[in-house]
Amino acid sequence: MAQSPSRRFEGRVVIITGGARGQGACEAKALVAEGATVIIGDVLDKDGAALAAALGPAAHYLRLDVTSEEDWARAIALAQSKGGLHGLINNAAIYIPKPVRTATKAEFTAHMMVNQLGTFLGMQFAAPLMEKAGGGSIVNISSTAGLKGSPRAIAYCATKWAVRGMTKAAAVDLASIKVRVNSVHPGPIDTPMLDALTQEQRQQRMQLVPLKRNGTVDEVAKLVLFLLSDDSAFITGAEVSIDGGITL
Repeated sequence: MAQSPSRRFEGRVVIITGGARGQGACEAKALVAEGATVIIGDVLDKDGAALAAALGPAAHYLRLDVTSEEDWARAIALAQSKGGLHGLINNAAIYIPKPVRTATKAEFTAHMMVNQLGTFLGMQFAAPLMEKAGGGSIVNISSTAGLKGSPRAIAYCATKWAVRGMTKAAAVDLASIKVRVNSVHPGPIDTPMLDALTQEQRQQRMQLVPLKRNGTVDEVAKLVLFLLSDDSAFITGAEVSIDGGITL
């Protein structure tokens, strides 16, 4: 007899930033399959709306520029109208590969606004509603570039290290209201973000991975759902790599 699918997120509401495609979209699908109500936040309106429509009534698309306090307020209001807020995945990010000698101030600032400020605002806006729900879990998507140096990525590295540090600070700050905060550090994952690299660069990077392959969005989603779930109830402030061994 086939086993019934897990419903470990039944009755829970989760916001996913950058949820219209790639890792965020995969996480949205997995959460809906396990009973969650999902709010997909992104600036890719067409992709986000199509994904929400495909996932059915448990999924809702909302235009969410993570640098905008007004957009965050609307996302929180929507979550409250759906039953509160129990989980947040800060997944939205940009990646413009440039080394320190050629990166521009505008590019560096753009990374700080989306990758760092966006994550900060998400945690700040989510925490009060999670407290009302009796607690919750925040997963901040960092990168292996937040654990080590990475070529041609001065701005990206800076912000992903910042996400790592903010995660630990927030984990301490929010523990008293039963909100856990952890960071996930993917290595090379097959997503549209890799389109910023040439095919040669992608192959060179993959050869550095001990497992000799890129990861998949499904593999990242399984880790993220574990950290959102009660299965990880005693884990907070952790940095979890999913990178095929590239940081060994």
